[in-house]
Amino acid sequence: MSLSKREFLQVLSAAAVAGMGLARYESADAATAEAGLYDLPPLGTGTGHVSFLHMTDCHAQLKPIYFREPSVNLGIGSMNGQLPHLVGEHLLKRAGVKPGTPLAHGYTFLDFERAARRYGKVGGFAHLATLVKRLKASRPGALLLDGGDTWQGSATSLWTNAQDMVDACKALTVDVMTGHWEFTYGMKRVKEIVEKDFSEGTHKVDFVAQNVKTNDFGDPVFKPYVLRDMSGVKVAIVGQAFPYTPIANPRYMVADWEFGIQDENMQKVVDDARAKGAQVVVVVSHNGMDVDLKMASRVRGIDAIFGGHTHDGVPVAIPVSNPGGKTLVTNAGSNGKFLGVMDFVVKDGKVSDFRYRLLPVFANMLRPDPEMDALITRIRAPYEGKLAEKLAVTDGLLFRRGNFNGSWDQLLCDALMDVQGAQIAFSPGFRWGTSLLPGDVITRELMMDQVAITYPYATVTDMSGEMIKTVLEDVADNLFNADPYYQQGGDMVRIGGLQYTMTPGEKMGSRISDMRLGDKGIEASKTYKVAGWAPVAEEAARAGNKPVWDVVETWLKSRPNGRVTARKINTPRLVGMAGNPGIA
Repeated sequence: MSLSKREFLQVLSAAAVAGMGLARYESADAATAEAGLYDLPPLGTGTGHVSFLHMTDCHAQLKPIYFREPSVNLGIGSMNGQLPHLVGEHLLKRAGVKPGTPLAHGYTFLDFERAARRYGKVGGFAHLATLVKRLKASRPGALLLDGGDTWQGSATSLWTNAQDMVDACKALTVDVMTGHWEFTYGMKRVKEIVEKDFSEGTHKVDFVAQNVKTNDFGDPVFKPYVLRDMSGVKVAIVGQAFPYTPIANPRYMVADWEFGIQDENMQKVVDDARAKGAQVVVVVSHNGMDVDLKMASRVRGIDAIFGGHTHDGVPVAIPVSNPGGKTLVTNAGSNGKFLGVMDFVVKDGKVSDFRYRLLPVFANMLRPDPEMDALITRIRAPYEGKLAEKLAVTDGLLFRRGNFNGSWDQLLCDALMDVQGAQIAFSPGFRWGTSLLPGDVITRELMMDQVAITYPYATVTDMSGEMIKTVLEDVADNLFNADPYYQQGGDMVRIGGLQYTMTPGEKMGSRISDMRLGDKGIEASKTYKVAGWAPVAEEAARAGNKPVWDVVETWLKSRPNGRVTARKINTPRLVGMAGNPGIA
């Protein structure tokens, strides 16, 4: 792939994103805004022109939402100062986006509350459907790729056993997808959807994953890739499911399957696709962006990786050199907030040019698609009363995304400690979960956006101080290991009650220090009562533990005057991170 000129434009020039003129349409009606804001002609049409649309990590959000981007996304070692580990003004500068614009709001946390009230909510499948139809109409044969984490993250996805998202994705015309949280519905349900729902009806979906095999004989569980003819060009789409599913999520849910990164097999799959005539090979991945960047440097013959898992909304495609040429690496954010658009020009059997855009999906600037809107209404109708029940009102901004604690996570920790009488609380470092503005009503639906999983049990455990430190060191290494292949997903465990210091750049076992409970240091041999939720052990489901939403709902309904005061967020004191552009 010879892309030096295009690389320069993509990585260093504001033309990659700032040329869309968003500010002109922020006050326009939806029809006018849609016509201008999303007027994105292809690089060309006809033979030799292929286009991919990419969404990822929507976490079952069918309706428009608020979503705050992280103010902390630390890069350690060689990742320091590199995408995706830039936040706020550092990210805007790299992307060539002016502060105070709609794009700046889309890509960053800056001035979030004011900007969210000004520009409105993002995402929503009815609005996304309008954009997908518009872009597919201008790009005949374009494929919509879904990076996974699609069937989980909302009350209705949990209550319908993912059927709401299966139906919505088919209506959205998703063409190819891979997975991660999908697997938490269990092997039987996943296979049922892939082999039945996705194979029937007027629109079919291919589920691909080259790195999921059976434990017994190593047979592929899903198709490793699919071949498609696009505008006279044979194209291969390879799937890369989340490699650490059995570690990050309950092993018993995928007991018969093995995962892993599997670089060698990826190379074989890419070579096989090329041998069968593929002139373009792309990967729809749920590795996480740092892992994708390393994979791109090791595997030859991939033109682009459309990445997910880490929820990074990265405005540019990053070119990575490898022994076979160059691979473009992208990541398209989360919660239905963005749609990536990649246009390729193919000459003499290989990619000769490209253009990439990461389009924010502003619900106020896109008319809802009537058919999708009607489908969502039908899906939600049996549950509307339950979803809309008021639990409390928040006085402060509630958000989750970031390497360390968010205010939503702090609320969960406070509830777990208060209701269960614990001294300390651990809440998983999940990246999904919608945001609320001060004064918003916390409905059951918005609470469930933070906790809707298939292993939701709340627990209380006696833990020694030594064990607490071991847990924190293990999670910190998972997040800040200098080798991306040892990063197993998620952000740092969120902590209530306990204060501590972290040195992210240290080695395993040396990152956590000065653990305190109030004004007293944590003693290694002393036992503490620790609350948590989402245990991966199967025994927790049989131990009579309440689901976490019962605990949180009890706490919310007990708030004085029905109001949740602004949470004081418990975050560690960081050492050695001064000047890191991944922290505001």
